[in-house]
Amino acid sequence: MEKFRYKEKRSCAGICCNGCGKMDAPLNTFDWLADVPGNYEDTDIVEIQFKNTRKGYYKNSNAIPLKKGDIVAVEATPGHDIGTVTLTGRLVLMQLKKTRLTPESEFKRIYRKVKPVDMEKFAEAKAREHDTMIRSRQIAKDLNLDMKIGDVEYQGDGQKAIFYYIADNRVDFRQLIKVLADVFKIKIEMKQIGARQEAGRIGGIGPCGRELCCATFTTNFVSVSTSAARFQDISLNPQKLAGQCAKLKCCLNYEVDAYVEASKGLPSREVELETKDSVYYLFKTDILRNELTYSTDKHIAANLVTISAKRANAVIEMNKRGERPETLSTSGHEEKHSFDLLEQENINRFDNMSRNKKRRKGGSEKGNRNAHGHSERKNNGNRENGNANNSQKPE
Repeated sequence: MEKFRYKEKRSCAGICCNGCGKMDAPLNTFDWLADVPGNYEDTDIVEIQFKNTRKGYYKNSNAIPLKKGDIVAVEATPGHDIGTVTLTGRLVLMQLKKTRLTPESEFKRIYRKVKPVDMEKFAEAKAREHDTMIRSRQIAKDLNLDMKIGDVEYQGDGQKAIFYYIADNRVDFRQLIKVLADVFKIKIEMKQIGARQEAGRIGGIGPCGRELCCATFTTNFVSVSTSAARFQDISLNPQKLAGQCAKLKCCLNYEVDAYVEASKGLPSREVELETKDSVYYLFKTDILRNELTYSTDKHIAANLVTISAKRANAVIEMNKRGERPETLSTSGHEEKHSFDLLEQENINRFDNMSRNKKRRKGGSEKGNRNAHGHSERKNNGNRENGNANNSQKPE
């Protein structure tokens, strides 16, 4: 019982417990080297995460014993900032390569672990962020600036604030900085972000049912084009292809290389296949299965036949030689499939599946009952024979 309680408390059965940390922060990284002996001695650089997806690297020059999840006060200009330790040790050196930094670069220092006084100032500064954002939007509107202030992040000591804004064109916000500094009495820093970065800072759930990629692990936002959807044979529907940032979904780039590689052996979409009976036009393509479906009509689904890419290339070669096969399929008959455009909208499409499951379940139960009854009858017969044999024995 004591062992079970220990595992339940540590939540991961003692395997790299120091590297888990809380999973409620964006861009969370699992430190799988946290429990390796000598991990902290490799480097004194520590990764610190601030509000949302902003991270920075600081030098632990005071040799403070730190682990993932500790809240620390770090050097800032001016004053100090409050952040959470997300990585220590060897993995920090790997993360530095992504940001094109080296251990010899100049890093700001970590002052100390936070005190109650630091947390009180930090809470007061964070409480002013929403009101500051609303008021700064109104100020930008009064100055006729074509920009949107998406978020405001106060420094841990409240002496400075970062204003994240989105703008399509170049914006001259020098007058805006003067007005904001006079109104809020703090140092102002303006930082431009894109629509994808704003979605990552806000967060949310995607249509796949998981948290947004930009809010969990994506740091480099690569441009996404509609050609990625065309390679994967996805319908060019703007409402389905766009994410919460109103841009094309980043996940369209995840599998496009595999689709491009798989589609190399497929024939062109414009090629027509001729048989002795009719002419077939490409209707749809299953790239991963390497199958093509052809129709006898160019605009609607009629007499659909599904064949492999190898068979389609063979028919194309025959047509080039002036030959026409009897059928498209290699077997003697065509593999025709009915195609219903409203099949996905039919509310009764799952009824047949549930009926079949019930039939299979009922048949298995009936078979089990028959087998059980047969075994009972056999056992009863054995017992009767045993009793009869016992009665015939002499006393």
